[in-house]
Amino acid sequence: MTGMIATMAKRDKATGSDELEFAQRLVDRAKAEGTALVGPGGLLSGVTKRVLETALEAEMDEHLGYARGERDAKATGNERNCTRSKTVTTEVGPVEVDVPRDRDSSFEPVIVKKRQRRLTGVDEIVLSLTARGLTSGEVSAHLAEVYGTSVSKETISRITDKVVEEMTEWQNRPLDRVYPVVFIDAIHVKVRDGQVANKPFYAAVGVTVNGERDILGIWAGSGGEGAKYWAAVLTEIKNRGVQDVLIVVCDGLKGLPEAINAVWEDTQVQTCVIHLLRNSFKYASRKDWDQIAKQLRPVYTAATVEAAEERFLEFSETWAKKYPAIIRLWENAWEEFTPFLAWDVEIRKIICTTNAIESLNARYRRAVRARGHFPNDTAALKCLYLVTRSLDPTGKGRRRWANRWKPTLNAFAISFPGRLDPAEDN
Repeated sequence: MTGMIATMAKRDKATGSDELEFAQRLVDRAKAEGTALVGPGGLLSGVTKRVLETALEAEMDEHLGYARGERDAKATGNERNCTRSKTVTTEVGPVEVDVPRDRDSSFEPVIVKKRQRRLTGVDEIVLSLTARGLTSGEVSAHLAEVYGTSVSKETISRITDKVVEEMTEWQNRPLDRVYPVVFIDAIHVKVRDGQVANKPFYAAVGVTVNGERDILGIWAGSGGEGAKYWAAVLTEIKNRGVQDVLIVVCDGLKGLPEAINAVWEDTQVQTCVIHLLRNSFKYASRKDWDQIAKQLRPVYTAATVEAAEERFLEFSETWAKKYPAIIRLWENAWEEFTPFLAWDVEIRKIICTTNAIESLNARYRRAVRARGHFPNDTAALKCLYLVTRSLDPTGKGRRRWANRWKPTLNAFAISFPGRLDPAEDN
């Protein structure tokens, strides 16, 4: 195998222009001959066949200790013994491969293993399509239509079931010691448990001291969304190593601030401004949304609590008669909303951003709507995890938020002295 790796390493040194020229020749040939690139008989199928067979021959050379025609096999007592054909499912469609055999049947290929009928790239396609909400039947139909590959619904289910162990490991991984901000929220998913019912599934997203997004986990709840269950989720997060959270951003669920402070007593609880705005629109006619949003902006961007109260009074005078429920919504959430106004502008931007839990939930909802409902909690969790996996396999975002994290980190260090140790976590 060492020789084969060395050969592949030499090929890796070739310039990218050679690869582009090769790709262009394939495209030109496909156009000239009217041949498809992928699927049965496609040009890429032929290329894939040649690559796989070349790799298998290299493996056989390594196994026997000599290349075809180089020396007499009598010294080793083993030699090539023809080939056998088998069809493997690949990303470009079904490919018939001639697998070399040896006389004493001791050859164990790695590139295309014995009894392997599907390359791992196909598994990734299945997982990617499932993450987008396609059912097993739809994935099977897609592979047949696009790649001319027959993959049964049962096989697709087995492929997706393989991520359950990976999901469990991810769900129990150790977390950072401290997070400046953690966003928590729940979405409702239809699960068939005797009868189809909406069940809450909880998600938590942390912002690390390095300004990276860290999806902390996904949990299946029971019944309606409740502070009691959130307390159990937050306790689990703490048990995984999170000793301190500076700010938890959440919706206005009753009892949730008490549940949060029971886990981290010094944590500031902040009602999510985006939730308040979104919930406000629920009570208003669509034609008034723009005007309501425009008049609420001075409230949540006010420099002080007193200024916010003045702006909200003006808003109430305009809309209280037409939409009293909106006024009551903000009044009930006011105590958990006003801490937002005390933060440095850099911290406000992080708390108010829609790029954390909101964008994640949007992807979750899209996949869930495509599926309709799930047979059980595990199936729903598997789908949500596959969405998470497709966004970021490690669970931790690489892009710094707006490339402006250092000023934000300084603002946190000033507002929460002694509770951040960036040097320790970098």
